[in-house]
Amino acid sequence: MRITSVGHAGLLVETSAGRILCDPWFNPAFFASWFPFPDNEAMDTAQLHTAEYLYVSHLHHDHFDAEWLRTRMSKDTVVLLPDYPVRDLRTSLEDLGFRHFVQTRDLEPTQLDGGVQVMVNALTSPTDGPIGDSAILIDDNGTRILNQNDARPVDEPRIRSFGPLAGHFLQYSGAIWYPMVYDFPARMKQTVGRRKRRNGMARALNYVEQYGAEHVFPFAGPPCFLDDELFHLNDLDGDDANIFPDQWVFLDFLRERGVTNTHLLLPGTVAELGPDRSCRLEQVDERTVARIRDDRTGYLREYQARRADRIRAEKAGWPTTRTDLLTGLREWVEPLLQYADRTCEGINGRVLVEVVDTPDATGAEEGADGGTGAGTGAGAAPTEQILFDFLDRRVARWAGEECRYRFELPRPLVERMVAERCPDWANELFLSCRFKAARKGPFNEFVTTFFASLSTERMAYVEGYYAELSQTEERARAGDHVVQRLCPHLKADLVRFGSHRDGILTCRLHDWEFDLATGRCLTSDDRKIISEARVNPSDDDPDLPEIPAA
Repeated sequence: MRITSVGHAGLLVETSAGRILCDPWFNPAFFASWFPFPDNEAMDTAQLHTAEYLYVSHLHHDHFDAEWLRTRMSKDTVVLLPDYPVRDLRTSLEDLGFRHFVQTRDLEPTQLDGGVQVMVNALTSPTDGPIGDSAILIDDNGTRILNQNDARPVDEPRIRSFGPLAGHFLQYSGAIWYPMVYDFPARMKQTVGRRKRRNGMARALNYVEQYGAEHVFPFAGPPCFLDDELFHLNDLDGDDANIFPDQWVFLDFLRERGVTNTHLLLPGTVAELGPDRSCRLEQVDERTVARIRDDRTGYLREYQARRADRIRAEKAGWPTTRTDLLTGLREWVEPLLQYADRTCEGINGRVLVEVVDTPDATGAEEGADGGTGAGTGAGAAPTEQILFDFLDRRVARWAGEECRYRFELPRPLVERMVAERCPDWANELFLSCRFKAARKGPFNEFVTTFFASLSTERMAYVEGYYAELSQTEERARAGDHVVQRLCPHLKADLVRFGSHRDGILTCRLHDWEFDLATGRCLTSDDRKIISEARVNPSDDDPDLPEIPAA
């Protein structure tokens, strides 16, 4: 099996059934905020255009590059579709002209030509990407790989049953706007950033150890930020509070923990994996590697200069109209709120959206100013203050009501969201990092999920998902308590992903913590776990599995 990195999470996998192109990304994403790192623009992509198969893991634009797929990819390719409960990914690909699809079933092998099998794990929690994320396993006559990309699988036995892995490709770096956009004190941002950086790499290490592949390839991150107002988000000097560690940082992290079967993967790197699980690596030239690794600021500034016209063009295309946003949002969102019972109950409060005007969106005020330059309107007085009231289920002009969450959003981006009725602000606008946020109290997942579910189909799915989750009945022992076996966050099996210590139950998949005595979630106030004290342990069901002590 010959595997070529095409940058970020992009892979071209050459198999006996033909070429499988995974997640090609070349164009800036999220309002020209994210760019592939390292730069893959100069790659020869001729092999990619006519690949026999295409696999797009999910709709994040660093995986689903609509412009490249529309203009460069042959529409004769066969698309391998994850088993998602909503049709958004298929519909988006059909809109681009793709017409040949193989609908996979979650964690069920699908036979291709030439003795090749694929198995796709579709993750379907409302918080998995834009209502769905996935990983793909490929078996070419005994040579097997797991392309995990951003996904966080929880069904380990089914994945392991696919067979021993020659290669494991996985994400390890941050891909979120938290904590950078929040108005936290500087010291708190540093503390949160260090924790997220450490936890992200530790979670990836956990997957490496679980699946035990012969060769490990960190990829799918981080992006880089070339707009001057966002340039400070890049990890230029190994800052342990930056949530975007690079490949070299993670490789060092693994080696320090005894994991040495790892390989650096950059755009153009080729790995040939054999049935004996051997690996022959063709790396890009050492001078290029050294420049990217050792002169990060210089490398990114040159990259920035090459893409400056593209950033200006993107900003020039942002809406300049001033519509009645309140009326538009009220007509769109209020009907959704009427049947969003669990979402409204989960938020149980109000959210304030402050719309701010921006400087010249063409970039006339560019400057490396640490995050307050052109295009965001950061620090400007709001021109509209719109209330999302989940208590009374209404959208209204803010009249001073108490709000637990506040978002300060640039007007051009809100205009775009409303004009296009974009159902997913969280994975479009928020991922751009071109906004500010504040909150009172702990994180509430329902808020983010709401802003990712602004369509009838998505909201119906989210409501059904939470209804099913509330009926969880499987149990497990955790010391002196019996608890529900599946984490109420993302249904992770706590027997595999959980541990307990000093009365605190921790789900290691996302480091969420629960107080065993009360069931209260210590990480987010929108979750609670079923937890009951073992009054008479001898009466326990002897088949109850045990969550290990930490």
